[in-house]
Parts: sequence; C-alpha cells; structure tokens
Amino acid sequence: MKIILLEDVKSLGKKGEVVEVSDGYARNYILPKKIGKEATAGNLSELKDAKAKEGRIAAEELEEAKQEALRISETKVVIPVKVGAEGKLFGAVSSKEIAEELKKQAGINVDKKKIKLDDAIKSVGSYEVPIKLHKDVLATLRVIVEEA
Repeated sequence: MKIILLEDVKSLGKKGEVVEVSDGYARNYILPKKIGKEATAGNLSELKDAKAKEGRIAAEELEEAKQEALRISETKVVIPVKVGAEGKLFGAVSSKEIAEELKKQAGINVDKKKIKLDDAIKSVGSYEVPIKLHKDVLATLRVIVEEA
C-alpha cells in the first residue's frame, strides 16, 4: 500500500514522502496513529499543491531576506562607548548592543542571534559584522565604535 507520510518516521522517510508499506503496517500502525494517509489521487493532488505553496513561500522569504540584506549593507551603525587608556573599552560591544543600535538608528529589526560576531568588540574602530538573515543570505553591517 502506498502511504503519504504526515510526519517524519525514522525507518520509513520524511514528511511529505510517498512510501510503499505492507497493508497490515499501514492499517494497524500508520493510519490509526495519523502519521500517514493513503496515497489516493486526491491526496496526491493535495500533496502536490502543498509542496508548490511551500516553494512559493520559500521564494518569497528568500527575496525578502535579499532586500533586507541590501538595506543592511547600505547602513552603518555608530556605537558610542566609554573608553579607557590606549583605546580599550570598559566592557565590550556585543551582538545584543549592535541589534539594539541597528533598530534605534536605522529602524531595522534583527534578532541578536543572527549577528555572527566571532568575539565581542573590545576596542574603538570600524568593523564589518556579518548578519545571517536566511540560510542563503548573508549581509554585512558596518559598525563604528567610537569614544563617547
């Protein structure tokens, strides 16, 4: 019997796949637990429509991320900080502070987890900070840390 999986099943396959299973396994396990449904013509048509819709949504999200990356790459954020001797900061500039300043200065809302800092910024200067907006889109923000 052919089954369309509604959930990932460890030994069978991933959600949305059409798999061949024995009739007993389908009737006694998969169908009662609602982890799959029979692959009828109507159900296969629904699956095809759902995959097409997912593809369109993914394309829209990618385009939005590209637009956001363009806005971010054209933006620079100035962060004023207290500085001690030899240009060393009291503390450090973290991704949280960068996200807050980006929202305050440019009106762009970015989650601090998407800002990819190797180490916190600990000295005055200009930095190129990568921001991962989408799995395929990486923006670069110019951050200027200056003495307050």
